[in-house]
Amino acid sequence: MPHYQAIFAAGNLLPILYILCMTIEIREAKPEEYAAIGALTVRVYQQLPDMPQPDVMPEYYTLLADVKARITDKSVKVIVACADDGTLLGSVMYYDDMKFYGSDGAATLEKNASGIRLLAVDFPARGQGIGRKLTEHCINLSKHPQIILHTTIFMQQAWKMYEKMGFERSPDLDFIQGPVSVFGFRKKRA
Repeated sequence: MPHYQAIFAAGNLLPILYILCMTIEIREAKPEEYAAIGALTVRVYQQLPDMPQPDVMPEYYTLLADVKARITDKSVKVIVACADDGTLLGSVMYYDDMKFYGSDGAATLEKNASGIRLLAVDFPARGQGIGRKLTEHCINLSKHPQIILHTTIFMQQAWKMYEKMGFERSPDLDFIQGPVSVFGFRKKRA
């Protein structure tokens, strides 16, 4: 059990104090971290309320687990948030070229845009700004006039965060993946 998870198991205010006091590093992932990133992403998505499970969407969960398979070009980056003790707290995929974005719908046809996908923050670390820091890091990496992402109704915390960060609904990017409606968002840069 990672150090911070043991603290969270104590069931008191220590978890919040621990995360507020630790240094969080946002950086590109190392290949030796891919298995842990995949496991974290699967765990987070499986625990989302009402999210279809692997038996309903096996290909999707295979994609979540196989981080190396998501990296289809050198312009694709896996960004992680780690605690100062090295514990993985969250991750996100950054796509500098939308043709490698890998979703259904029209997003892969977008020009002059970068993309963000598969944001996952471990449940004990949520509510501490880690998802926002990962998303801001991707925004800062982008040299394009717009950033595109997708989310679902199962990801309400992320949806609200994206809207607060200036992302706007973009129905032209919506699509359906199996039983899930996937909603597109864009953030245009000034």
